[in-house]
Amino acid sequence: MSTHQTRVAIVTGGGDGIGRAVVRRLARDGTAVLVTDIDSANGRAAVDEVTAAGGTAEFVRGDVAQKADVVAVVQHALDRWGHVDIVINNAWGGGSLTRVERKTDADLAHGLGVGFYGPFWAMQAAFESMKASGWGRIVNLCSLNGVNAHMGTLEYNCAKEALRALTRTAAREWAPYGICVNAVCPGAKSAAFRRVMAEHPELEAAADASNPMGRIGDPDDDIAPVIAFLASDDCQYVTGNTLFVDGGGHINGVVWAPDLDAG
Repeated sequence: MSTHQTRVAIVTGGGDGIGRAVVRRLARDGTAVLVTDIDSANGRAAVDEVTAAGGTAEFVRGDVAQKADVVAVVQHALDRWGHVDIVINNAWGGGSLTRVERKTDADLAHGLGVGFYGPFWAMQAAFESMKASGWGRIVNLCSLNGVNAHMGTLEYNCAKEALRALTRTAAREWAPYGICVNAVCPGAKSAAFRRVMAEHPELEAAADASNPMGRIGDPDDDIAPVIAFLASDDCQYVTGNTLFVDGGGHINGVVWAPDLDAG
């Protein structure tokens, strides 16, 4: 068990959407949070929100598709607080909504860089600190898109399924060190969701209607509390799991068939 008085968490993509909701929740629970985001304005606004409420947070700009940035973010946390206890790999950098035959090498490289390599580098960089303290929590944000092979989002699907494999493998290898590694597949109106819906507004009502609970979840009310549990002392015997926090959308699969113009 870690002897640290204050947990230290890194949240990638912490400036908006689910990431920002997690930042708020962890800070409210007394965790010191290092927010990293490629959007400096959003990242700093998230920190300002936390500090105004009496919490502890700092911001470091970073592009998770760049290994040097990821390593620097983890090193900043180590330099500032001396340890890293929690890593929430949430960042995503968009993508194109188009068919497999039209995807480019650049599309796939971008998706894997942000969605797989970024989390991989963060996990590696934080490992020694977690191992030394005998306590660590890693939560990787994955997606039902990959599980169900949703149309139009190949690079996202591939990255998120690769990340789930990484999650399970690390959970198995790092369990002896008290490090719990889990994946969450959320159903939420995140920043990425909003961007897609802005381009395809006809899909939002269909997405809500297709969910067993009749709505797509809220980052603060529905997703952040589950991630907070997976990042907590209470999560001491849960590892290698994928939690579908999606209102039951995974049970029979979500209908996702946008018109991609087969041509």
